[in-house]
Amino acid sequence: MSKTNTGVLDVIIIGAGVSGVGMACRLKTEQPHKSFLVLERRQRAGGTWDLFRYPGVRSDSDMFTYGFQFKPWRDYRTLADGSSIRNYLGDTAKEFGVADRFEYGIHCTAADWDSEAQLWTLTATHEPSGEPRRYQARFVVSAQGYYNYDQGYRPAFKGEEQFKGQIIHPQQWPENLDYAGKKVVVIGSGATAVTLVPAMAEKAAKVTMLQRSPTYIFSLPGWDRMTQVLDKLLPRDWSFAIARKRNLEIWQTTYKLCQRFPKATRKFFVGQAKRHLGAAFTMKDFNPSYEPWDQRLCAVPDANLFTAVREGRAEVVTDTIARFTETGIRLASGKDLDADIIVTATGLSVQMFGGMKLSVDGAPYALAEKMIYKSVLLQDLPNFAWIFGYINLSWTMKADMSSLYLCRLFAHMDQHGQAVVIPRDHAQSALDASVLGQLSAGYVQRANHLLPRQGKAMPWMVRNNYQEDRQMMLHTPVADPQHLETQAPQAATRAEPLRRAA
Repeated sequence: MSKTNTGVLDVIIIGAGVSGVGMACRLKTEQPHKSFLVLERRQRAGGTWDLFRYPGVRSDSDMFTYGFQFKPWRDYRTLADGSSIRNYLGDTAKEFGVADRFEYGIHCTAADWDSEAQLWTLTATHEPSGEPRRYQARFVVSAQGYYNYDQGYRPAFKGEEQFKGQIIHPQQWPENLDYAGKKVVVIGSGATAVTLVPAMAEKAAKVTMLQRSPTYIFSLPGWDRMTQVLDKLLPRDWSFAIARKRNLEIWQTTYKLCQRFPKATRKFFVGQAKRHLGAAFTMKDFNPSYEPWDQRLCAVPDANLFTAVREGRAEVVTDTIARFTETGIRLASGKDLDADIIVTATGLSVQMFGGMKLSVDGAPYALAEKMIYKSVLLQDLPNFAWIFGYINLSWTMKADMSSLYLCRLFAHMDQHGQAVVIPRDHAQSALDASVLGQLSAGYVQRANHLLPRQGKAMPWMVRNNYQEDRQMMLHTPVADPQHLETQAPQAATRAEPLRRAA
């Protein structure tokens, strides 16, 4: 199929990261007769792993569950670096024959559903040329993630204009930044900060992680020796399946234990930090105020953050910022932190659908007032899916199930002559909380007014439970007259081929 589409597509996938590549591969395999394009704003596939280029950038989930089930991760590194994941996604797209369906540099700004034509019209810009584009499709799948790619969350700090060094946000990391022999302060304690600190400590004179409050940090083996041994004894597909199932069980069990026995799991995580740090351990710096899994846990490979702190190449300081000075940061306690470079690892800015505005027959769609049907389809929005991964497991585990569910849905619609599906709620099932309301992370709380609502019961409840989701998405009937409205094709309506705007 030509990359330059001038007609109506069956499916448009927006985003060529993990979710978009996975959806394209599943669609090509499960529904090979469907016409589709993947529209990506960046210049190559990779999504998050093409955007972030800061030192040490890597996954914070194990790769046997983060990799695709249909394309086993063939490496023994537990937490892979960003470039390896980006290459893995590119290789997957080529192997499954979907790489030629990708259009790059396409920024989708609006999508409007036409009920009469039963079609989505997407308004976009080809950013390298500035050329406006439009696309039409019967179904849209958003695989754009949930944060703003243009800028991260960056609070203003008093006096920062006085600082004589460099201030950097990880999302806009300068190419070839020279930090060798320099003093670096990293503001933050989340996944980005715990990745940056040990990586920069290898060259910097000293790296300080300045945190307002501690995070649960635990160490994973950086190399999966068990799978390496099993690969020599068993067929590789078997060893991959074993590793995937083992790691899934470990992550799920850990989450359940944290929810059921918070005091015991707190003791475990804090105790692990104490064992790795030795004399460098302090309760103030490594004993969080919240319970385990109220925020996402931070994994580090082979205790590298703890090792850097123990060896004196890095330090952790728990305090608040009074102001920036010419030479660094003055803390509320009165202490000064000298710095040549300050990295504001202060988090993400949540943005839904890459900022794309949704409407139905010209009327704006109010996402924050709606729920999610079976964790995939959006309430009252025709023929639109949102792929959103797990917060307590690898993102891909749920993203791939969502893709398979959509393929089941497409097959069901074809078999029963249905052109449109619209999830409907007839029981006032929405709660005040958002679908991420169980997390206390700052970026989630700041975005509560943007996110879909949580539901009281199935199929509107987002549960983050792999077994239950698997049953719901892959094994229950697709037909759901109580919640899923369907429409037959309108024979009188024929969509005309859509030409690109000049």
